[in-house]
Amino acid sequence: MADLVHLIKLCVGAEKVEDLIDWQAGRYGDGPARHVTRMWPKRGDEILAGGSLYWVFKGVVLARQRIIGLEEVPGADGITRCAIVLDRDVVRTEALPRRPFQGWRYLAQNDAPRDLPAGREREDHLPRDLMAALSEIGLR
Repeated sequence: MADLVHLIKLCVGAEKVEDLIDWQAGRYGDGPARHVTRMWPKRGDEILAGGSLYWVFKGVVLARQRIIGLEEVPGADGITRCAIVLDRDVVRTEALPRRPFQGWRYLAQNDAPRDLPAGREREDHLPRDLMAALSEIGLR
C-alpha cells in the first residue's frame, strides 16, 4: 500500500475560503472540481491513497479538498496537462502560515494542518505574525 501524501497550492485570486467555494460552485455546479496544472505528480499513487489539496489563502493554509482523481487533459497547444479532480467538500483547517511559491508542492501527512473541529468552520484566523510565532515554537 502506498504512503499518504498531499499537495499544497496557492489559491490565487481568492481572499478567503468562501471565494473558492463560490468560484467552484459557479464553474462546476454539483460536479467535482478540477484544477488543471502543467506538471503531473510523480507520486500519484500516494496522493490517490487519500490525499488532499491544501489551499493557501494570502499566506495561510485555511482549507483542503480531498483528491479523488488525476486525469490527462490535452491542451490546445498539444501539451497534455494534469487535472487534479477534487471532492467538492471544502474542509476548513487550522491556520498554518506558508510562504509564497509557484505551482504545487508535496505536503507530508505529518506537516499537514489538522481539520477544524465541527462548529469552528467560520472562525477568523489569527493575525499572520502571531500564527508564524506559534508555528515556530511548535504550536499551531
